[in-house]
Amino acid sequence: MNLFDPNPRSALEFLPPRRDLSSLRVAAKDCRGCDLYRQATQVVFGVGPAPATIFLVGEQPGDREDMEGKPFVGPAGKLLDKCLESAGVDRGKVYITNAVKHFKWEPRGKIRLHKKPNSLEVAACRPWLDREIAAVRPLIIVCLGATAAQDLLGSDFRLTKHRGEVFPTSNGPVTATIHPSAILRMPEPDAKEAEIASLVSDLKVAANYAREHSR
Repeated sequence: MNLFDPNPRSALEFLPPRRDLSSLRVAAKDCRGCDLYRQATQVVFGVGPAPATIFLVGEQPGDREDMEGKPFVGPAGKLLDKCLESAGVDRGKVYITNAVKHFKWEPRGKIRLHKKPNSLEVAACRPWLDREIAAVRPLIIVCLGATAAQDLLGSDFRLTKHRGEVFPTSNGPVTATIHPSAILRMPEPDAKEAEIASLVSDLKVAANYAREHSR
């Protein structure tokens, strides 16, 4: 995908007429809005109820997610589960997805190593995310990591400056926190534990906001 393409591709033409999650999930299987589908095993669409009070969005599926076809089922997902539990949030009542629906990777021996999606790939996949949000109608959206945060809050957003703040957007209230995979990559145990505590705190903020603005 050419980052300077004057006519960038998009998932728009692959969106179905019906806007419910089931229709979106089926249609996403045939998405060719960017080239990431070529190396991925399958599309990894979001999971969870609609409506849902909290909507979690990460960057993209990982190796395990690509194989199983579900988001956040690998090591980062297990850490997220623990943090949600510590924050008093029932994962079964939360909608979880990614900004990009196909796994982007590069080979490293026998390992498929995560490769960050570029801005055009994120933008190409944005129609799916917008439709998911519209179908789920969450009370608050929580971006996990900078990629998702900049997708929904703009390229100038900096997680280090505005983490945990709630911003009004066309998709509803949005806040951002660290991605669990970033915590797993930290070499120092003390730093890792501190970030886990911060993630739990950010999830509590989102849960409290949802409770205060419950329908």
